[in-house]
Amino acid sequence: DAVLITYGDTLSAEGESPLVALQRFAQTHLKKIFSHIHVLPFWPYSSDDGFSVIDFHRIDPALGRWSEMCRLGQDFKLMFDLVLNHISAKSKWFEYYRAGRSGFDTLAIEADPHTDLSDVVRPRALPLLTETIMANQKKRHVWTTFSADQIDLNFASVDVLIKMVAVLLYYVKQGAEIIRLDAIAYLWKEIGTTCIHLDKTHEVVRLFRAILDQVAPQVMILTETNVPHAENISYFGNGLNEAQMVYN
Repeated sequence: DAVLITYGDTLSAEGESPLVALQRFAQTHLKKIFSHIHVLPFWPYSSDDGFSVIDFHRIDPALGRWSEMCRLGQDFKLMFDLVLNHISAKSKWFEYYRAGRSGFDTLAIEADPHTDLSDVVRPRALPLLTETIMANQKKRHVWTTFSADQIDLNFASVDVLIKMVAVLLYYVKQGAEIIRLDAIAYLWKEIGTTCIHLDKTHEVVRLFRAILDQVAPQVMILTETNVPHAENISYFGNGLNEAQMVYN
């Protein structure tokens, strides 16, 4: 197997969408070279080259449509990104959180800005907490590991966990053969810890693997962690219960 990694708009041609241009080029030139194509985040987004996702279920209209992605999947196996650590501050989900809507009121991770968070491992030199104004005008500070536009999801919330399992299964339905868990190392937060590689992060990976083993055993999980080798390969678990592939 060999995986081509590309943004959805790397190629363009007059009169057709970027996904159609990619499919046509790949079908003509790449079928004997690559088995898989990983289209980097192709969702509507607000920043970070696609990794601040506005809607987990839609393709950015500037790139094309689901039917065009499915056509690409007829010639190549597909790899999708599940950006599960965070969601865009411009998303409907975060808007519902700010409004206190049921099912979304525990979406974000709140913390007192005076809390000592000095033990937290930081991937970027940006503020860890971001002030947000709720619909009732009250101020809260929410966890933003990567940027103020990327609101960390609270996986301690059953509502959040169920929503993200649904996204995982939606990607399977859309033809993903490999699902890359973006920034997985930072998923679970516990104040007083480093908030990286925590046991409950690995439990979430094991849960996703167990679900896929039952309903779509052909789909592989790939974990993405920009960490040293020993930490990276810890996401294999015991070799059978976490990721089938790891990625740095």
